[in-house]
Amino acid sequence: MQPIRLIIADDHPVVRTGIIGMLAEHEEFTVLAEASTGAEAVELARRLRPDVVLMDLRMPELDGADAVALIRAEMPDVHVLVLTTYDSDEDILHAVEAGATGYLLKDTTREDLFRAIRAAAAGQSLLAPSVAARLMARLNQPRQEPLTPREIDVLRLVAQGASNKEIAAHLSISQATVKSHLIHIFNKLDVDDRTAAVTVALERGIIRLER
Repeated sequence: MQPIRLIIADDHPVVRTGIIGMLAEHEEFTVLAEASTGAEAVELARRLRPDVVLMDLRMPELDGADAVALIRAEMPDVHVLVLTTYDSDEDILHAVEAGATGYLLKDTTREDLFRAIRAAAAGQSLLAPSVAARLMARLNQPRQEPLTPREIDVLRLVAQGASNKEIAAHLSISQATVKSHLIHIFNKLDVDDRTAAVTVALERGIIRLER
């Protein structure tokens, strides 16, 4: 049986080294190359045509989901398995919509990772149980009106602890307009207060906390 040929794409060298070390213990896997950026992953996939690309989502130069979309559009015979720490609804949806064959979190076990690689190489979808549950819950929700760019700006500032007055000054709008935006945000997210709005927005990947 021919080994499964892989490219490992992650912007952290230690992570790449760890994954490659695990895979090297099994003859059924062969790592062809490693990529530190999304663009490099796409270029290596074009040149080497692996069976599976193991892809992180947060990648420099080209986001992981965008890299997934390019690989799947140009090379439908190359399957992409996402391995990431990010499990927000938006991250999951973007990766799946881009064409990811599977989606695992980095706290997965070795056995589950190997099983997912085998499944991906065979073109079979495999999602981490927690990811599958979140995806199904999101898909079963009624379609909700998305937040506007300005509403997202307001919500980011709310998440940073800014008051209505501070938000108004930062965005050069009136406090009344800030209140109006907050009402719309609460309605769209189906929440009653600022804390709940921030919590839901973080869970869905609408905003992110600054590092």
